[in-house]
Amino acid sequence: MKNRMDDAIRTFAPLVDRVIVITGPTASGKSSIGMELASQIGGEILSLDSIAVYRQMDIGTAKPSAADRSRVPHHLIDLVDPNESFSVACYLKAAHAVVDRLQQQGKPAIFVGGTPMFLKGVLRGFDPGPPADETFRSAVEQDLAKHGVEALRQRLLQVDPLAAHRIGPRDARRMIRALEVAHHTGKPLSHRQVQFDQSTDASSCNVFWMRWDRKTLHQRINRRVDQMFEEGLVDEVNGLLQSNRALSKTAAQAVGYRELIECCEHQRSGVPETEFKQAREDIATHTRQLAKRQETWFRSFTELRPIQLTEPVDPVAVARTIADSLV
Repeated sequence: MKNRMDDAIRTFAPLVDRVIVITGPTASGKSSIGMELASQIGGEILSLDSIAVYRQMDIGTAKPSAADRSRVPHHLIDLVDPNESFSVACYLKAAHAVVDRLQQQGKPAIFVGGTPMFLKGVLRGFDPGPPADETFRSAVEQDLAKHGVEALRQRLLQVDPLAAHRIGPRDARRMIRALEVAHHTGKPLSHRQVQFDQSTDASSCNVFWMRWDRKTLHQRINRRVDQMFEEGLVDEVNGLLQSNRALSKTAAQAVGYRELIECCEHQRSGVPETEFKQAREDIATHTRQLAKRQETWFRSFTELRPIQLTEPVDPVAVARTIADSLV
């Protein structure tokens, strides 16, 4: 598996003063609002989605249709194959290149999406640290499998207590990365990512947060999941598995895909229909949980200007409101 982190080793400056951002939890309608805003102000869209970077993962990521892409140019979609790893640094390297090009052309760059770490890198910059060390990671993962995530957290507390307190107690992936950075640089990750603490006031940013009351958002998520199945999500997952290439960890763990992978792998041996029904329910549940985590992240960003939405939402009107409030 190719590791693309070697391609992105520089420190990335914030983009917040150069771009517009439309963010929000999954199923919040940000894509249609971003489309309308781009049409109104002559901008182009940059996807802010960590799974949309993968080719062949279209339905589960709700990628824009061919008609949408012909109406408004979209960037940072379909960058790598699903078997390839792709980091925040890789994303920001590509994002900076697109923003630079659009600025030279005099076109507004509009980020649209809800991946929190991608958003944080756009708003506050990012220090990628050293390239990934698969040998080190494998050794730590073996310890994790043997001793559990709490032992991993205790190890990180000894090496980088500030990072240990900032990282969620079950977020093994980020804990391993923090250990890896400290191991290779001799400097805690928390001492490198100081730009994460340098926030900007919302009144001086063009960063907009699409908000819904929880009950309505859950209803929208449930409808989104039903639509994905109607559009052929099961066939899409089957196609990924039949490519005979192991999916990257990120791709394989994406909500909407990981729940179906086991079902599809066992389909030939006769998986009962009830198992697919359960997978469908699990996707809806996990998507609602994802939205809750996204909302927690969004509340931590001082740069976001909330826009409260209600049904029926009018993307044209919302986009006009955003356009009128740009600074």
